[in-house]
Amino acid sequence: MIKAGIIGGAGYTAGELIRILINHPEVDIVFVHSESNANNKITDVHSGLLGETSLTFTNQLDLLDAIDVLFFCTAHGDTERFIASHSLPTALKIVDFSTDYRMKRPDHTFVYGLPELNYDAICKAEYIANPGCFATAIQLAILPLAKAQTLKELHVHALTGSTGAGVKPSSTTHFSWRNDNISAYKIFTHQHLLEIKQSIQQLQPSFSAPINFVPLRGDFARGIFATLYTECDLTIEEAYSLYRSFYANSPFTVVTDRNPDLKQVVNTNKCILYLEKHDTKLVIVSLIDNLLKGAAGQAVENMNLLFGLEQTAGLRLKSVAF
Repeated sequence: MIKAGIIGGAGYTAGELIRILINHPEVDIVFVHSESNANNKITDVHSGLLGETSLTFTNQLDLLDAIDVLFFCTAHGDTERFIASHSLPTALKIVDFSTDYRMKRPDHTFVYGLPELNYDAICKAEYIANPGCFATAIQLAILPLAKAQTLKELHVHALTGSTGAGVKPSSTTHFSWRNDNISAYKIFTHQHLLEIKQSIQQLQPSFSAPINFVPLRGDFARGIFATLYTECDLTIEEAYSLYRSFYANSPFTVVTDRNPDLKQVVNTNKCILYLEKHDTKLVIVSLIDNLLKGAAGQAVENMNLLFGLEQTAGLRLKSVAF
């Protein structure tokens, strides 16, 4: 059995990670760390797990030698500070949810954990930088075009649920503001653009065109609905052939010719992609659950690959039916 530890266990993504891991056939959770919730029951915070676990939070870190993998569900900057200030066991594998190590740098060996892009490298890695949620939805929508060296200027509108902003309440996440409301933010400047460009250039080194990304806050709790369009010389038949070939061995990325809706991915680890061609423009619709394929589910995919398990182990989650 894989022995797992979690740091930063009180947030939404941590709750989803715990839910997956307590039901994973090959994993035992050794500890869930939270300074603010030490000695409280996991179910005091993640009430949806009532009846599924008797674990309690801890503020102790004396069990690092007893685990095989450590998940960081921490704020941006905290993982890098933790690694710099602690002596970690040499065999310990890490999956980090933050932005700290997503960009390639000579001072770290983290592999960017998008399995559809870096499958082989993930299987050989020790440390994984889990992608951002917007970045996952957008990259999966365009990687086939980049692989074919045909990606041009990109226009993106992506609507995310309130859980994407984390569990701590703010002026743009509380119910009375978010309900029946939509707003744009970080227009053309969102932090996930950096990792998106890095991945595009991994496949299409000549890419230098703009990515015109407008993120939108939606009036729902979870999920990302992204629509993208770009100039493309492919016919719709050629585009579908390209996408289906690229994702032929990707168990969670589904290419469909039926216009999808968000509920098809909520509570699942799937990404659904749909294509249309209008004159010279290719339109791509990309849907994910931001807490699963955009965070905890993808982290478990990465853990599975790190330990030689099937990529799908513990992740056959069911979507909402209505």
